[in-house]
Amino acid sequence: MAGMLHTTKGVVLRAVRYGETSLVATVFTEAFGIQGYMVKGVRREGVRSPIRAAHFQPASLLDMVVTHHDRSGLQHVRECRWAFLLTGLGRDIRKQSVALFMMELLLKCLRQPYPQPELYAFTETSLLALEAGGDGFAANFPIHFSIRLARLLGFHLEEGFRTDRPYLDLQEGVFLASPPDHLHAADVASGALMDRFIRCTDAAQAQEIAMDRESRRRLLDHCLRFLTLHVPDFGSLRSLPVLQELMD
Repeated sequence: MAGMLHTTKGVVLRAVRYGETSLVATVFTEAFGIQGYMVKGVRREGVRSPIRAAHFQPASLLDMVVTHHDRSGLQHVRECRWAFLLTGLGRDIRKQSVALFMMELLLKCLRQPYPQPELYAFTETSLLALEAGGDGFAANFPIHFSIRLARLLGFHLEEGFRTDRPYLDLQEGVFLASPPDHLHAADVASGALMDRFIRCTDAAQAQEIAMDRESRRRLLDHCLRFLTLHVPDFGSLRSLPVLQELMD
């Protein structure tokens, strides 16, 4: 039985070639959560279509008309257009690298296809903020996004750094008076910086946190370790080495 037609916004996380002319796109949708879509014929040369392969670049923000059938693993895109055309990401290699990191992180963390409207809104807002941000805006963005993502997924790092409680336990997500009896902990200096990020309510506040390249790398490593401890089969990120090289 054919699925019903629905309209939804979506963020493209990944697209892979299927056959000679089609794509299979993984999209985080506002209406249905993470979904896989067959997009037919978009790679066929000489054929004009309102749906194009360019719509399905990672981090594209789309308005779509899609089929949806609860018992089908792969849905279909019937119509789509850009909701916002993020031209700035394409012109800035740092912003582009951050966006690809964000999309890969969502792929790692979103496993079940159900609506997560608050997380969807945060993802869309984050991409728009990254697009609009000025020079240097992207540097702290991966740390801020990782921390806020974890909170919206239901597990989070609690604020609370103090001189008598300076050790951040990445397994439990809390600050302790003494180092935990395992290796998943941030050093005191990193814990103090992490606490500042945890308290940030938006990316603009996170941008104001000054630190050097090594501190930034170390904090992002702590964020990813925290996610690894709480997301089954998290694995490694292919986008990370490039991102680390660009994090000035």
